[in-house]
Amino acid sequence: MPITADHIRSTIAVYLNEHPEDKRELDVLLGLLDDGDDLASRKTLPVHVTAGAILVGPDGRILHILHNATQKWLLPGGHLEPSDNTLLQAAGRELAEETGIPPHVVTPHGEIPLHIDTHPIDANPAKDESAHQHFDFRFLFRTTADIGELQTEEVSDAAWQTVGALHDEMLRQRVTQALS
Repeated sequence: MPITADHIRSTIAVYLNEHPEDKRELDVLLGLLDDGDDLASRKTLPVHVTAGAILVGPDGRILHILHNATQKWLLPGGHLEPSDNTLLQAAGRELAEETGIPPHVVTPHGEIPLHIDTHPIDANPAKDESAHQHFDFRFLFRTTADIGELQTEEVSDAAWQTVGALHDEMLRQRVTQALS
């Protein structure tokens, strides 16, 4: 069953129980859900939901991918698919697809996102997409595996980087706290 507005709403509710400081930013998303927007669809503009993975290796470093479209080092993640039942499942699927690391060697830290990030996405004429925003539900995972075969249509490289390489200060703090 595809990800529903109720699932997104309930995920936000449990997230806000742990991170009430994010309420103002997420009120925008909750308002769009209340308006009936299908935020699980990448066709919903100017905002939709995505899922991301913060993968921690055995030495505490975080896996980053070099994304072809942006030429930036990012965390694995992407758009929701109709086959995804939960946001956590979508994050795990994206992680496996982009990095080649099989799901059976990856363990989620929990069912609540560690971070929900809002970021702008540039227009992509090749995909007939105007500029828009992603609300990225980021889940923490652990693994002892190494990088597998990359999804070369979207990813050109992958590397384990220190927590300090995470650009977002709040995300750095939350990952550091989760790992301690």
